[in-house]
Amino acid sequence: MSDELRESCGVIAVCGNPEAANLVYLGLYALQHRGQESCGIVSRSENRLRVAKEMGLVADAFDRQKLLQLIGDSAVGHVRYSTTGDTRIENAQPILVDCAKGSIAVAHNGNLINSPDIRADLERRGSIFQSTSDSETIIHLIAKSRAARITDAIVDALSRLKGAYSLIILTQEAMIAARDPKGFRPLVLGKLGDGWAIASETCAFDLIGAEYLREIEAGEVIMIKNGRLKSYFPFPQRKKSQCVFELIYFSRPDSTVFGKPAHTVRKGFGAMLAKESGVHGDVVIPVPDSGICAAIGYSSESGVFREKGFARNHYVGRTFIEPKQSIRYFGVKLKLNPIRDVVQNKEVIVVDDSIVRGTTCKKINDMLRSAGAKAIHYAVSSPPYRHPCIYGIDTPSEGELVANANSIEETRKYIGADTLSYLSIEGMLSVLGDEAKDYCTACFAGKYPVVHRLPKASQFDLFKYSSINIR
Repeated sequence: MSDELRESCGVIAVCGNPEAANLVYLGLYALQHRGQESCGIVSRSENRLRVAKEMGLVADAFDRQKLLQLIGDSAVGHVRYSTTGDTRIENAQPILVDCAKGSIAVAHNGNLINSPDIRADLERRGSIFQSTSDSETIIHLIAKSRAARITDAIVDALSRLKGAYSLIILTQEAMIAARDPKGFRPLVLGKLGDGWAIASETCAFDLIGAEYLREIEAGEVIMIKNGRLKSYFPFPQRKKSQCVFELIYFSRPDSTVFGKPAHTVRKGFGAMLAKESGVHGDVVIPVPDSGICAAIGYSSESGVFREKGFARNHYVGRTFIEPKQSIRYFGVKLKLNPIRDVVQNKEVIVVDDSIVRGTTCKKINDMLRSAGAKAIHYAVSSPPYRHPCIYGIDTPSEGELVANANSIEETRKYIGADTLSYLSIEGMLSVLGDEAKDYCTACFAGKYPVVHRLPKASQFDLFKYSSINIR
C-alpha cells in the first residue's frame, strides 16, 4: 500500500493550431506527475472528434501512427490517477460521447462529492453509464439538460456539481474550460501563436512554447470559438478554497500555481520550518524529489550545510518479483539508497514534504541508521496530515493517517526519529501572505469548505451573464 498522496489527474488543451494533438501529447509529458494510470487525447477536425486512449504512461500509450490519426487544429488531453472509479480503460479520459447535442469530449481534474447521488438520480431516469468515474456524470448532465445551446447546457450541468472540478470540454464547434466556484484545482490560460492553450500547470506551457497569461478564475467559464475567447461568471462569487497541497507537493516546482511560483513557496516553507523547529545538526538532506525545495530553504535559514543524502533510481517501473529470501525494505530500496559518506557519524536533518501513513519514512530512517547516521531529526515542511481530502486527492482513511491516530511524540517513536518537527498551520499560512485566506487546509484542520448537499436542477441562459474579453 502506497505511502504517497496522489493527485487525481492533469488536463491540457490546444485550440487554433494545426499541430494541436502533437502539442497536447508533448504537454502530457510535462503533466505526467499528476497521473500515471492512463492517458488520452481527443482532437477535432471539420466538426469531427477523434479519440486515442490507453492505460499506462504517455510514452507507452502513443506512437507516431496514433498521433497521425489525431488531426485537426484543436485537441484536449488527460493523464489520470483515479480517486473515484476503477483502474480500467473505460475510466480513461477524455470521455467522448455522441448525444443529441452533438459530440462532446470531457477532461476533468478534481472530485465531485455529490456524484453518487447524481448518478443514482440519472440512472433512475434511464441513463446508462459506461464507466465508474465521477466525471461521466458531467456528460450525462450536459446531455439531459433542457438548454438548447451547448454552452447553456454545460453551465446548467455545472450548477448541479458539488466539489472540485477543473474542466476542459471539446465540442464540434467550441472549446470550453471551467473551474469550480471554490477554485480547488489549478487551471491556467495561455497564448500559443494565434491560438490558445489551457492546462493544469504552467510547466506544460513551457514545454510547448505557450505564453502564460493568467489563471482561469474560480467560478469562471471560458469559451473559445472561431479563434475568439469569451469569459463568463455564471455563478455567485464564493470564498476561494485553493488546495494548499498543490504548493506543498503536487505541482512541479517549475510551475506557477495559483499565481505563486511553487519552488519559491516551498523554499519559504522550509525556511519557516527551520525557524519554528530550532533544530540543528551536521547536514540537511532532502527526501527526493519532493523535499528538495524545502531543504534549500531550511539550509539557508538554519545555516546547516545541505547535501545529497540519497541516491534515487529514476528508472523504477513495476516489479513483479521479490526475492524469496526477504530483503528488508525491498520496495523502498528500489527507489532510494542512503549515501553512506554523507550520513555516517552525522546528525542528519531529513526534510520531507509530508508524512501520510508513516511507513515509508520509518523505512528511510532505518536505512539511515544502517548507513551510520548518529542522530536523525525528521523535519516536515507541512502541518500534520490528519484528515482525508475529498476534493481530488487519493487519501487514506482517517484511521490510516499516522498523525490522526497519534500524537507528534507517538509518531516520532513510530518512524524511529530522534526528533520530529512539523511546520505549523500558522507558519504555513504566513508564508502564503495576504492570499492565505484563499486556501483549503481541510487535510490539516478538518474544516471542509464544501459539504455534500444535492442541489436541484436549474435553468440557465448564458446571455444573462456578463461577458468580458481576455484580460
